[in-house]
Amino acid sequence: MSQPKMPPLPYEFLPEKPWFTVESTDVADGVTLSLPQVSGVMGAGGQDVSPQLSWAGFPAETKSFVVTCFDPDAPTGSGFWHWSLVDVPASVTELASGTGSPDGKGLPEGAFHVRNDAGIPGYVGAAPPEGHYAHRYAFVVHAVGTEKLGVDENVSPAVVGFHLFSNTLARAIVTPVYGR
Repeated sequence: MSQPKMPPLPYEFLPEKPWFTVESTDVADGVTLSLPQVSGVMGAGGQDVSPQLSWAGFPAETKSFVVTCFDPDAPTGSGFWHWSLVDVPASVTELASGTGSPDGKGLPEGAFHVRNDAGIPGYVGAAPPEGHYAHRYAFVVHAVGTEKLGVDENVSPAVVGFHLFSNTLARAIVTPVYGR
């Protein structure tokens, strides 16, 4: 299948914010995701393990972080949210591989998962339709100006995004790809 014009990432429609740096030992811009970051739950043969992420250079007034993973290329008309981790304390600048597990083990104190678009709290890996072009997976660390975003684990990732609209100070992004 030929690759269509790529839809924009949602951040292109939001107010411009400064960028800071996010790095990972598991994922990199434009590099194909490894099997651990691919979905097993959704039948793609992977393991649903969230990647290691570390970040630096965020604004001094940051009071917390939100970490998300979004696939703008999912054939849904609205993309697909793979992960939303909310209220990560500002003192935390790294998440270990597997922090996105549904059981919440290893989460920083006070942080919690919102259900992803597969209906699971935590990270669900890549699972684009077979034969579809390679999808982009935007792992974004949002520096937030409040200690608490003001949501709970029952909201959707879209509601998290709505609250980020007025509370984000800066963003860091790494965008690997995956197709099958």
